[in-house]
Amino acid sequence: MPELPEVETTRRGLERLLVGQRIRTAVIRKRALRFRVPRLLPGAVTGATIQALTRRGKYLLVDCGSGTLILHLGMSGRLIVADDSTPVSPHDHFDLVLENGTVVRLRDPRRFGLVLWQTGNPLKHPLLARIGPEPFSPEFNGAALYGATRNRSAAIKQVLMDSHVIAGLGNIYANEALFRARIHPRTRARRLSASRCALLAEKIRETLALAIEAGGSTLRDYVASDGQAGYFQDQFLVYGRAGEACLRCGTSIKGVRQGQRSTFYCPNCQKA
Repeated sequence: MPELPEVETTRRGLERLLVGQRIRTAVIRKRALRFRVPRLLPGAVTGATIQALTRRGKYLLVDCGSGTLILHLGMSGRLIVADDSTPVSPHDHFDLVLENGTVVRLRDPRRFGLVLWQTGNPLKHPLLARIGPEPFSPEFNGAALYGATRNRSAAIKQVLMDSHVIAGLGNIYANEALFRARIHPRTRARRLSASRCALLAEKIRETLALAIEAGGSTLRDYVASDGQAGYFQDQFLVYGRAGEACLRCGTSIKGVRQGQRSTFYCPNCQKA
């Protein structure tokens, strides 16, 4: 699933193409995504000028003035840039067509993505209203993380993947940040001291910043809107490296399952 760095990379790539452009129409080929695409959408966006393209967690928000187009890439979705003569594939479910002929197309083989419309403040939409602080915002720091973990007996990795605690982190970057902070992923969240929470918050931001700089991670389906693959996977320290030597100490990296997701850690470097 695309995580925060992949969504942010997509946003940056599309921003220069979309902002200030007038929308010709929207084309819905398949309404049955994770939630049904609203029938009213083409009429709502036609003729609108895109004011801004922002991100909240793993959601992209296209400000159309009279309302906001809310997009989520789901498990396997991506947004590609085409033109109005580009042939459509069987998994191309939605097009946003600009007056200049540019088409932003949602390609989503598994159909877990979202295309929604929200009038008024988009951050009040039920899917966005309870998302936690953005990792790069002033609201996210060691003190905030310490406060959010005091009553949490779950493993810290599970807590980090709760979008109510922190926006958009995801499995890959939770693994990587915990390694950088030398924290065992099964450590109970409430056992972390204030100083360890401060270090972990710092390493979360560091990990995400490096991933964004690398264009995200391409493991299966993800490529940026221009078709380029990310390359942060070449910098993974633990993720997907079970059985390989730790790059810090040489100990064999372990792989386990937590909450039906893969977890990777160094048993020597990462302590409970």
